[in-house]
Amino acid sequence: MNALRTNTLPQTNVVDVLRHRANCQPDLTGYTFLIDGETKAVSLTYAALDLQARAIAAHLQSHNAYGSRALLLYPSGLAFIAAFLGCLYAGVTAVPAYPPQQNQNRQRLQTIVADAQATFALTTAALLLESKMQFEHTQGAFSHLHWIATDALETSAAAAWKMPQLESDAIALLQYTSGSTGAPKGVMVTHHNLIHNATMIQDCFQDGADSIGVSWLPPYHDMGLIGGILQPLSIGRPMILMSPTAFLRKPVRWLQAISRYRATTSGGPNFAYDLCVNKITAADCEALDLGSWQIAFNGAEPIRPQTLEAFSNAFQSYGFHRAAFYPCYGMAEATLMVTGCTRMNPPVVCTVDAIALKDKQAIPVEHSLQTSQTIVSCGQARREKKVVIVDPNTLEQCEDSTVGEIWVSSLSVAQGYWNQPQETERVFNAYLKNAHSDAHRKTHEGPFLRTGDLGFIQSGELFVTGRLKELIIIRGRNHYPHDIEWTVQSSHAALRSGGGAAFSVDANGVERLVIVQEVERSAVRQLVAEEVFAALRRAISENHHLQVYAIALLKPGSIPKTSSGKIQRTECRARFMEGSLATLEAWGERSVDFQQVQAAAEAMLKTLTSSQSSPLFGSKESSSSNIQSLTTPTLAPTEEDIQTWMTANLALYLKIPLDDIDLSEPFSHYGLDSSSAVSLAAELSNWLGRELEPTLFWEYPSIEALAHYLGST
Repeated sequence: MNALRTNTLPQTNVVDVLRHRANCQPDLTGYTFLIDGETKAVSLTYAALDLQARAIAAHLQSHNAYGSRALLLYPSGLAFIAAFLGCLYAGVTAVPAYPPQQNQNRQRLQTIVADAQATFALTTAALLLESKMQFEHTQGAFSHLHWIATDALETSAAAAWKMPQLESDAIALLQYTSGSTGAPKGVMVTHHNLIHNATMIQDCFQDGADSIGVSWLPPYHDMGLIGGILQPLSIGRPMILMSPTAFLRKPVRWLQAISRYRATTSGGPNFAYDLCVNKITAADCEALDLGSWQIAFNGAEPIRPQTLEAFSNAFQSYGFHRAAFYPCYGMAEATLMVTGCTRMNPPVVCTVDAIALKDKQAIPVEHSLQTSQTIVSCGQARREKKVVIVDPNTLEQCEDSTVGEIWVSSLSVAQGYWNQPQETERVFNAYLKNAHSDAHRKTHEGPFLRTGDLGFIQSGELFVTGRLKELIIIRGRNHYPHDIEWTVQSSHAALRSGGGAAFSVDANGVERLVIVQEVERSAVRQLVAEEVFAALRRAISENHHLQVYAIALLKPGSIPKTSSGKIQRTECRARFMEGSLATLEAWGERSVDFQQVQAAAEAMLKTLTSSQSSPLFGSKESSSSNIQSLTTPTLAPTEEDIQTWMTANLALYLKIPLDDIDLSEPFSHYGLDSSSAVSLAAELSNWLGRELEPTLFWEYPSIEALAHYLGST
């Protein structure tokens, strides 16, 4: 019998789960956090975690916090885990959120605090002072927060903790899925949702007593929080954690942790596997052994068969087995996982006619046909889950191999959106209709969660083909088009309100953001396109941490709309791809002569070699960013040298001409997203031969400021 199954527990709420672990396995290390992403680590046993959670809960209870909401602002690490569980121990609903970086827009955080009606803010002592300084002049929701530095609390306070009354349907957390503006959506996830989904994941993964996990996923989102923290707790499986920044700066750290700790279970969105293929060199892989890796889950964004093939080919000589790939499908509204494949079986793929697929029919064809499209299965529904494909217009169930909206019925489905009853009714309480039912009367089949995703079922396998709800998924994070469109239309007076669309396109196997936006009639003649492009890119970078791939400024009144005036984003995307939009001005990577940019940047970098006795372009070229960097200089670079390096590499990263780069402009002006900033910081760190914090790009937000700081330290 599976050793984990002999250690079952009465699972009514998450507090019971940790209390059980602390009583039965007090000295077992539950979590190890790699501070540097490599060997420097701190750990927590279940007994120590329980003690910290009770101390935090007791402090909250002393402030009569039961039933309230608490904002969690933490860097990745063990303090977040203790605070999250401390909230649950106090009967407080946790509201995880990204801690704001210096010089970054805090509008999303303000919106979350206001919507959740949070009364407490939990953080570390280090972040507390910084956060108070950032928010001291902010009006509204922040002024009502009671701040607590949980790592400064004495564990002796745990003795005062009292077990709260917790029903299984009590809300454990609000998982916010929206962007920075508009109406945010806080998914209400209960204790029972968490426990049911954790049990379902275990049914899929079949982790054993010797299982070990590794996760770099952010703990503020469903995959990192539930998959990387709560699921291991539910089965008593040790978990090795590192920050997302550590992974992004040096992707091989992920694989090294799997190798070093003999991990069996780890994964992430599709882009993570691409990043490993593009960034990791053969020299990085010395002594790498991935033979222990049994579950390499892949979810949260479109799964590409090319990625699975490339990763398998790149790392099979280091022990990785293609059968370890575990494609899956899920979302925050269903707690986390909805479907999963069969353990240690190669991924199931289906090759269909791409033209027929557009007509909602999945017709199998030979892979060699020019019109073929290969889709990876996301597995099957497990543990009392029901997944059906539904015509989104008639609400009738589709036959197999017919594309429709994916609907889910399960005890893992959350309770709805916080304080949004109409949207909750529409999304979480859908009912099927049959051909003979009254159009205004619900049938007995329901309720279902409408996922907004499109797909088909074939031989019991779910194949996801697209998005009905037009959600934009980039690097595993969800972005709502209307949030980005609001940001765009607020970025410059020349842009017309209600006249734009945001969508993503596939650019060389990567999802990229495109903006098409009408110009005000009064601004057409005096339009300064470059000024508008810069303002738009800066606003999106600051508010959404995204990099824009292309922008089209359109003639007034030309954007495709429905008869009722709604933007037709799908039609906008189709016309953008075929080049038939009524475009006044355009900007984008597609319109830039990158060979010319690269030649100019290389010429600029060569000027550094005249004073440095190091070879040019010593590092591996990244196929994802086309960055080429100097090896570590033998002489300390001057402030001017650093400016030169930064200018050339920023041009290469963002594919913009050197003449467009102003040393005094903030990085966000050019649309540098947070992921690219982390990667560029890693390149700069390698060149300088010194460790740099990736937050430098926010603390010193221009080439001029950063070079001055680095040149004087």
